[in-house]
Order: sequence, then structure tokens, then C-alpha cells
Amino acid sequence: MSLLDIDGLDVSFGTVHAVRDVSLRLDRGECLALVGESGSGKSVTARALAGLAGRGASVTARRLTFDGTDLRTLKDRAWRDIRGRRIGLVLQDALVSLDPLRRVGAEIAEPLRTHRLLSRAELRPRVLELLSDVGVPEPARRADQYPHQLSGGLRQRALIASAVAASPGLLIADEPTTALDVTVQAQVLSLLAKLRGEGTALLLISHDLSVVADLADRVAVMYGGRIVEHGPTDRVLRSPRHPYTRTLLDAVPTAHAKGTRLSPSAPSGLPAEPAGCAYTPRCALADDGCRTALPVRDDHATLCHHPLPATTAAKALPTPTVIETTPPGRPLVVAEDLTKRYRAPDGTPYDAVRDVSLTLHRGETLGVVGESGSGKTTVARVLLGLTEPDTGTVRFDGVPWTGVPERARRPLRHRVQAVQQDPLGSFDPRFDVERVIGEAVALAGPRRGRARRARVAELLDQVGLSASVLDRRPRELSGGQRQRVAIARALAPAPDLIVCDEPVSALDVSVQAQILDLLADLRRDTGVTFLFISHDLGVVHHVSDRVLVMRNGRVIESGDVAAVFTNPNEEYTRQLLAAVPGGAQA
Repeated sequence: MSLLDIDGLDVSFGTVHAVRDVSLRLDRGECLALVGESGSGKSVTARALAGLAGRGASVTARRLTFDGTDLRTLKDRAWRDIRGRRIGLVLQDALVSLDPLRRVGAEIAEPLRTHRLLSRAELRPRVLELLSDVGVPEPARRADQYPHQLSGGLRQRALIASAVAASPGLLIADEPTTALDVTVQAQVLSLLAKLRGEGTALLLISHDLSVVADLADRVAVMYGGRIVEHGPTDRVLRSPRHPYTRTLLDAVPTAHAKGTRLSPSAPSGLPAEPAGCAYTPRCALADDGCRTALPVRDDHATLCHHPLPATTAAKALPTPTVIETTPPGRPLVVAEDLTKRYRAPDGTPYDAVRDVSLTLHRGETLGVVGESGSGKTTVARVLLGLTEPDTGTVRFDGVPWTGVPERARRPLRHRVQAVQQDPLGSFDPRFDVERVIGEAVALAGPRRGRARRARVAELLDQVGLSASVLDRRPRELSGGQRQRVAIARALAPAPDLIVCDEPVSALDVSVQAQILDLLADLRRDTGVTFLFISHDLGVVHHVSDRVLVMRNGRVIESGDVAAVFTNPNEEYTRQLLAAVPGGAQA
């Protein structure tokens, strides 16, 4: 008997049918990956399996059992007994998933304390062991900090530590490596593989096909709430049977084939049951039969009757897209000898950034890579004028940007925009999408009325979202949809500089390709400058002209991106490149 047995799972929110007739099985010690673009129903499926589908959700199934327990019959108290102890859940948004009023160590200890698995004296050593297992440096210090004091990658690792603390039989991991640099990603994947080897079943949700190829035994591809393809990982990634799967594989960024503009992604659920394949409006192979009836189902998937040629899962680092930039005149941004010091919970000072200098010319993209906690985001905050350095200076377009009162920066604020690592935390939860983006539009465009709404809709279309999301609030969107709204907001006032902190980390590969092409087009058409922070070396290689490699608050290597990635001088840079999933190296 399978550990998890799902037959005919449906999840609806009023008239929105988010998950349709999903059937899956998962055995002990097996990893099943759910892939598909934002809004396809992956996260809703995962949450339904943990009894967390959300307010107003209607969850039905012909069969829904876990380890012999019928999940359809469980009440709140029974769910609390299962969650954490028997089913672990790693959610996509680490910052909002951790209690901001509780120290990280207490958060990780909660499942152990709630289910009375360890004595009080045993809790602290086990918490530190778990933090060490997921690659958190200085676990004793980090355990005493609050979530806001950690980088995005450290928060993600703390969330994973909490999920695995009670050794659940099933671990549902929704984008568990999204915010992690490649070295820590490799460590986390090794931990997940070890858990699988010990008999833990893994349901992995990921847009990173290299991660899926490394870890998963089987892959289920979702589109429009349905599973359109399902099978062994090697077969699905090398010989897809559905055009949508091929679209995902072909959309991995490369220098040799610039991605085709994609139409807006499938909405997260459709108001009415479609007569045919939901992918038909976007499929080049669609015929009348696709529009009138669902194809034959096989292996719990909606197959396509069009034969597709074999492909190979992309794992190699792509080479960069070359974009001609204007010969440098006066630099747009000059930062010299930046140092920012903080204090640990015990009062010990430490340098988050030390002696960092950089120059940004108009129309170029500077990539910044390094492990979580290396100082990348602190540098970004200084350049945005959100954090004052303790020493060092920043000049923007020739005028002082640091060491001046905010009233001196305010007239230039619209020229410097940001795409934050945590999009949900950067939105006012009371605002709908129209107002979130509209306020940014008003900085340099129409302030109100139809013209502003039209501009907002145009920006949404640029990042692959339809006008149907205008009236939704951030929590009603998927993680990828929220990230695209954040990018649209940053584009709204037509800035000179956009600081991107993991701007495509939450996006599936098809939308990621669209956004990267969009950023490249913006550089060419408007001359906008980018500071691009990412743990994904393939993406950095694809979009950047130059790259900085940071470690422990310092820049340890810099230069032309192709030179650094093909012939690095520093051993640490070589380690980063070697840790890319799939063993890819430059």
C-alpha cells in the first residue's frame, strides 16, 4: 500500500477551480516532483495534503489517504496531530512562514515540543544540530536571532530545519531551494536525499529542473490545475509527451536561443470546466480535437496525441547574452569602501559588509553572487539608500547618495527602484494589485483614472500577467505571480537603476525566460542599469556584463562575467561553480 494515495483531488475557491481531478501515489523513500508554472495548482495541491488549503476552499476527492488514514475525515485537532509529526511542510515564503516575534531556535523546536518528542534539556542541542544539518553557519548565534535578522537564504534553511525536526514520514517541500545559493542548495539537496534514503517520502515542488533531475524519481507536470504528464524523471525530461512539458524544457535560459515571448500564464484555476485541453490557447500543435475533448488519460495524466521529438534536460551553465552597451561616460553609481557593522544578540559586533567598492555604468548589468549571509542584500540596501554605511560613500549620477538627509534623496527616488527577494513582505496586504502598481505609476505617469489603470494593465502584460489579477490582493496570488507584480511595480516609474534581489527566484522556467528577455529588452530600449543579485549562477551568467563574487562581507573576485565563470582565480568561486545542480560547470 502506498504511503500517500490521491485519486480525483479537486480544490475550488468559489467559482475558481484551482485543482482538477489530480491523482497521485507516493511510496516511502520515494521523491515525486510537481512542476509547472505559477498558478498551475502545485502549491494548492500541496497545501490541501496538509489540511491547509485555505479559507473558503472546497476540497473533495474519490480517495485521499496517508499511511492508512483517510484525510477527508480529519477535523482540526486531528490535523494538528499529523502536521509536523507525520507530515512536514516547507512553505515557499520563508519570511511570512516564520513567526516574527519568536526566535529562530524556538521556531525549530516547536514540533519537537508540541509532539513531546524530546525533553527540555534535549531541545537546544537538537535545534543546533538541525541548523548545522541545513548549512546554517554559527548555529548557536542564529538560533537566538529573530527571522528579520537573517538573510532570505538563512530564513529558508531555518524553515527546512523546522519541517524535518520531527522526522515526518512525508515531507512536502514547496520550492525548498528557491532562496539558496548553490553551495547551500547542494547541502540541502544532500540532506533531502539522505532523508529519502532513510525512508522519508518527498513531494517536491520546484521550478528548477536541474534540482528535479538530481533528486526526483518521478515527475508530474501541472497546467491549469491538471496533471498533463506524469512518469519517471529521466523519461519526462528527455522525451516529453506533452507540448507544455517541452515548453518548460525549452525555456531554460540559453545564449543561443532567445526565448519567445510567452502569452500570459494560465490562471490559477478556471471559472468553468474547459471542454478540451487547457493548454490549447498556447499550443502551436493544437487542432479542433484539442478544443473539444480531453485527450486519453494514462498514468494519471492528460496526454497529448501529438508526437514530440526527444529532448535533453538542460543542466549546463548558459553563456551570456551579449548586449552592446554605451561606452562609459560618467558612471551612474560609484560606491567606495563601504562597511556596515551590526551587533549579534550577545552584543558582539560583526561586519555584514567590509570595504566593498563597485562602479555601475549606464546600461550595464552587474551581477552579484555569493552565499546567503555574504553581504549581497546589505550592499543592495545601501545602494537603494535604505541603509547608511558606517564608513564609505555612494554617489548617484554624480551627487552624494549616502551621508545626506532623506530630503536630498527624495527628488531622485523614482530613478532608483527595487525588486525585493520577498515580494509578499514588500506589499501592503490591504492593497489590491491595481493599487500596488498604480502608486508606482503615479511617481512618473498618470496619477489616477483610466489612464493609470491602462498603464497598470500594460505593465502586467509585460511581465506575463493578465488584467484578471488587478482586483486581487497579494495573498490571493501564487508566489510567482507576486514576484511578477513586484517587477511590474519596479518598472512603473521608468527608473535609471533597478536593484534586483533574486528577481526570478520564485518563477518557473517559462516565465523566468520571459522576464529575463524582458529585462534584456529594457536595457536595449531604455538604457536602464541593473544590479542583479542571484544565487542562480546560470541566470547571472546569462544577464550580466560583469560579476562580483562576495564572501563574508567582502568582494573576493570581480571582472567580466565570462572570464570569471570560465577561469576563476579564487578557490571559493570554483566551489560555487562546481556546486551547481547536475554538476554543471562553466
